[in-house]
Amino acid sequence: MKNLSASTKGLIFSLLAMGTAFAIYFLFLAKRNYYLVDNPTPETFYFKINNGAENILSAGQYLKVDLHKGKNKIAVFDQNKKLIYDSAFTVNKIRGLLNITNKDYYVNYQYYGYGLNKDSLMTAKPGIEIDKKHYLGDVKKISKLYTEDFYYNLDEEYDRIIKNVAKVESRSKIFRKQDFINYYNSYYQFK
Repeated sequence: MKNLSASTKGLIFSLLAMGTAFAIYFLFLAKRNYYLVDNPTPETFYFKINNGAENILSAGQYLKVDLHKGKNKIAVFDQNKKLIYDSAFTVNKIRGLLNITNKDYYVNYQYYGYGLNKDSLMTAKPGIEIDKKHYLGDVKKISKLYTEDFYYNLDEEYDRIIKNVAKVESRSKIFRKQDFINYYNSYYQFK
């Protein structure tokens, strides 16, 4: 190292700093993209995707699966391995959720920004009614077989750190019905 010029040492140092920054990002900060199959019911289901191996999904579980962009097929069976349905769906994005039980899911939009009055943003949105109770905010109900209209999947949390404080942004997360109600009651405190 003694024989290297100052500019060469600076180049080596900057390359090491850049490599460290990329390593930190990819190891700790990068968002993973994947697809989930979910079962929020007390029943057990079997399923095959694209005529592949049979998978089992027990009560309350979710499972990461491999899907390809474009048309995919799924066959869903009950606990006695009797065919319930065979259906096709189209994948366009890099993350999604397969709702094999046809249950209700809720996509909630969380707002971020510096000096943000989240209560006023929430009350300005029409909200949604769940079990005859009104919930304020930017929420939509989804019960179709496949959805990819969200940013955070069932097993992910919203960002705790505001990354861009110059403007108001939103991120969407998909919830099971009861998980959304629990999140809403713990996060929002309307008077």
